[in-house]
Amino acid sequence: MQAFFIFFLILLTLEFLSCQTPLNKIENNLSKSKQEATKMKYEKTDDEWKKQLSSEQYDILRLKGTERPGSGKYNSHNEKGIYTCAGCGSELFTNDQKFDSHCGWPSFDNNIAGEEKVKQIKDYSYGMIRTEIVCANCGGHLGHIFDDGPTATGLRYCVNSLSLNFIKKTE
Repeated sequence: MQAFFIFFLILLTLEFLSCQTPLNKIENNLSKSKQEATKMKYEKTDDEWKKQLSSEQYDILRLKGTERPGSGKYNSHNEKGIYTCAGCGSELFTNDQKFDSHCGWPSFDNNIAGEEKVKQIKDYSYGMIRTEIVCANCGGHLGHIFDDGPTATGLRYCVNSLSLNFIKKTE
């Protein structure tokens, strides 16, 4: 019985120690992702961002917040045109890439020009492992990308309406 107890303690200790390495790797990867996100072409101070953006936009684009599901003006939006970053005006998505995912946020199956327009960063916040999407030009938080999209890409760019502006296509 005593041998079983010692074996159990050793096994428990090894299990605990094995959990430490992945956590350190996650923290290192997150730090690298944050460093990458800050190396943007379009840089402003916090005061400049606060003057340019509404408080809600600042919370989402600069502090990585999110809007309530179903509350965004582009969630059920169906006009023809281009969705741009509300922070810097960079063109990100077209209406042809948009679909209704019924998740409460605007959803797109692709972006205009891959990593040139939208960067993907591993996100380990709130005890989840997700992929954050940010504007490659200004680093503004857009939302997250998931691999459960219904189109050929299999992707769902889940984007906050407040991180976007829209330019209507004129015919």
